[in-house]
Amino acid sequence: MLHDLSEIKKRRKRLDMTQSALAGKAGVSQSLIAKLEAGKIDPAYSKIKSITDVLEAAERGSSIRAKDIMSRRVVSVEKGAKLYQAIRLMRHHNISQMPVIHRGHVIGTATEKSVLDLIAGSDDPSRLSTVTVGQVMEEPLPRVGQNTPVLTISVLLKDHTGVLIVERENVIGMVTKADMMKMIR
Repeated sequence: MLHDLSEIKKRRKRLDMTQSALAGKAGVSQSLIAKLEAGKIDPAYSKIKSITDVLEAAERGSSIRAKDIMSRRVVSVEKGAKLYQAIRLMRHHNISQMPVIHRGHVIGTATEKSVLDLIAGSDDPSRLSTVTVGQVMEEPLPRVGQNTPVLTISVLLKDHTGVLIVERENVIGMVTKADMMKMIR
């Protein structure tokens, strides 16, 4: 459905989308978006259709929130635990990352990648049995509230393996790339 052209800027801003991002997704130039929003051009129907299709898809997607797709059961590991214990947890729960906890607070992330990097850099992987999770953990995953739009989470997942969902500093869920892919049916 095509909307009033003067609404494009308002809709884009409501979605917290830049002109460049909208242009890229719609297959048009950023300058076209700028001129359109300034009322300086009357673009072809096909260009307007592409732009409004992107906005409509983003608006539909923005109604899905973290709480709608998050895994509520979050497996974590203590900073002082041995690495082999973390590996067992990941294998048992079929997960590739988990928060590292110290005194009830998330301080890092244990990932398959960090374990594999450690093994690859070791002359004798059997000697790694004394390594603790705290010695190989990565930075903590980003944290968002349960009402965060899925679109925001998808942007975070471009640079992170997961996103923690928190409420009053307590982890209540987690969204991973696998959770995002479950949305496509």
